[in-house]
Amino acid sequence: MRVLVTGVKGQLGHDVVNEMEKRGLTPVGVDLAEMDITDKEACDRVITEANVEAVIHCAAYTAVDAAEDNVDVCMKVNAGGTRNIAEVCKKLGIKMMYISTDYVFDGQGTRPWEPDDERHPLNVYGQSKYEGELAVEELVEKFFTVRIAWVFGVNGKNFIKTMLRIGKERGAASVVDDQIGSPTYTYDLARLLVDMIQTDKYGRYHATNEGLCSWYEFACEIFRAAGMDVKVTPVHSDEYPAAKAKRPMNSRMSKEKLTENGFEHLPEWKDAVARYLKEIIW
Repeated sequence: MRVLVTGVKGQLGHDVVNEMEKRGLTPVGVDLAEMDITDKEACDRVITEANVEAVIHCAAYTAVDAAEDNVDVCMKVNAGGTRNIAEVCKKLGIKMMYISTDYVFDGQGTRPWEPDDERHPLNVYGQSKYEGELAVEELVEKFFTVRIAWVFGVNGKNFIKTMLRIGKERGAASVVDDQIGSPTYTYDLARLLVDMIQTDKYGRYHATNEGLCSWYEFACEIFRAAGMDVKVTPVHSDEYPAAKAKRPMNSRMSKEKLTENGFEHLPEWKDAVARYLKEIIW
């Protein structure tokens, strides 16, 4: 199977390409230099010439706080760029997988979000990804929308790398303890996405590593698993002035649809953290 993967220099795109190659599939990896997703004509030309059966769209503007001050850029990439790709997939009649986020929900309550729940984003980034979802659903017949959260991978910046740096520099960290969700290791996620793109089980899905935690508990586990003696202080979201964008308090996401369609759930999140640390530290 031949699949075009956007955002190949990012955490997830990098791992998706590696996973495809391991399985003897043919990824066509592109990033900004090969295809500017905000350029409609470039999307049409590159995807058409690639002669692929599907697109896995991992590229995105992901600077959540910066998006509050760069609304036009964020929307142009996440909403407009996704629409450009969706229009080509529609024209060619090929599959499209769109990687979305828990931020499309308002984060209220405590029950896990279902894939088909109403979407009410809290911030610019969430709104831009929501508009991307709408474009895919409007245009593409054979689509997968896969929502993920709290992402970490080898190839890029993430919360784990930030915590390790702060722990080494300061020996202490303050982390919010009132936002609950599940981390997502891109290595584990890539395996699921490659499984999924080879099927016709279309629709919206949620995919994170198993288990729940707060960001505070996530940080504590990172330091424990890394063997670092770092004092972690829990704080409430409203005591954390560095965050410009409002975050969802409840990022619990139901993954029953994976089970219903015969897909394996990702491993437990603490196991994923331990395996990841071995990749980047030891």
